[in-house]
Amino acid sequence: MSEKTVNEDTLEKLLYLSRLSPESTDMATLKKQVDEIVGYFDILSKYDDSENPYDAYPTTQAEKLREDEIVPGLEMHDVKKVNANNFLDGYFQVPKVLGEGA
Repeated sequence: MSEKTVNEDTLEKLLYLSRLSPESTDMATLKKQVDEIVGYFDILSKYDDSENPYDAYPTTQAEKLREDEIVPGLEMHDVKKVNANNFLDGYFQVPKVLGEGA
């Protein structure tokens, strides 16, 4: 796979970081497995990763957003016309929210 190999000092440090002891594993097998993993990085490095990973997601362009301008709100008499049945003493009647189910 690769000509890069892990030396004994690096392998000892890996064992320490992974909380493994040299007595609990076959060092030759472990060294071979670590060398194979390092070889996989050589394979991965051959692929071009120069493109932006965020290109896969849709973007929003600032010029497509609405303008930030102040517009007049609703007038109270217009709201009363539309919701005359639900308007009482300057307030709107709404369904009860709190109760036995809340």
